[in-house]
Amino acid sequence: MMKCIELARKGELYTAPNPMVGCVIVSDDEIVAEGYHQQYGEAHAEVNAFAALQESIDVSKCTVYVNLEPCSHYGKTPPCADLIITKKPKRVVIGMLDPYDKVAGKGIKKLLEAGIDLSVGILEEECKSLNQRFIKAHTLQLPYVTLKWAETKDGYMACQKGQVKISAPENDAFVHHLRATHQAILVGANTINTDNPLLDIRHTEGSNPTKVVYSPKLSVSRDALLFESGKILVYNTLTDKESDKTSLVNIANGGIKAMLANLYSKGIHSVLVEGGPTLLQGFLDEKLWDEAIIIKSSNKWEDGIKAPWVGISSYKEVQQYSDLIKYFKPNK
Repeated sequence: MMKCIELARKGELYTAPNPMVGCVIVSDDEIVAEGYHQQYGEAHAEVNAFAALQESIDVSKCTVYVNLEPCSHYGKTPPCADLIITKKPKRVVIGMLDPYDKVAGKGIKKLLEAGIDLSVGILEEECKSLNQRFIKAHTLQLPYVTLKWAETKDGYMACQKGQVKISAPENDAFVHHLRATHQAILVGANTINTDNPLLDIRHTEGSNPTKVVYSPKLSVSRDALLFESGKILVYNTLTDKESDKTSLVNIANGGIKAMLANLYSKGIHSVLVEGGPTLLQGFLDEKLWDEAIIIKSSNKWEDGIKAPWVGISSYKEVQQYSDLIKYFKPNK
């Protein structure tokens, strides 16, 4: 099962909004084939694993391991549960149930009815951790929210005037990888108007996330650099309007939660918030976050705009170049 999880992570940048899934086929206590879901809309892990299995191997003597319940419905690909049934392995070992309502136990039911020996819930917590974004989206109908910011050693995240880089340049690739692992990146109007960021992933591989701006009064500058490529979602309280560059979405007075619910309705299951202190504090105050990543610089400013206060201890800290990267999860 650990090998399934390891394989599944290879699809981290390309499978969303699908989950990350790995599959391993074992015969006589040896791995004889493996596969993983490589790209959204393409073959699932089980299909790739069986495709890699040599014809000389007797499937009826094999055990199939997969970290997530095999799908049981027709989506962009046929049901994996049906494929397993036609192959007739001796046993199937599943890490966790699929929370998606079109699966949610139906894949396991199919396998049981076909007479296949099943084990379910193997390394379940590790499997849940792997696909925590997918799970949250399908249980709460809200995207997984990661807050990210850089701050000085004495807790400042911006100057009163102008823009000064806080984190080490060597960590730009780390930040851009974070962006690539989320389907959307969200900032406020003040960040756009002050910093004029591109919000892309030019320092790493993967796909650019959907760019989202929270601008209740539509104060965001339309001349900003991020409007030069792609279509930008701008959440506001004034109007709905479509144009070549923007999709204005009116969330009335619904605030941050209404914005997140709308993003989920658009198939976005994960959001990286890189806004300023006001927007970040809003997520913290409303308890609408799932993880926070703070890049703590070794520099001191002694003046400026204070960073938000998470209010809990980090669960992990990593020294990376001259920065200390701190990871937080809310107390549930």
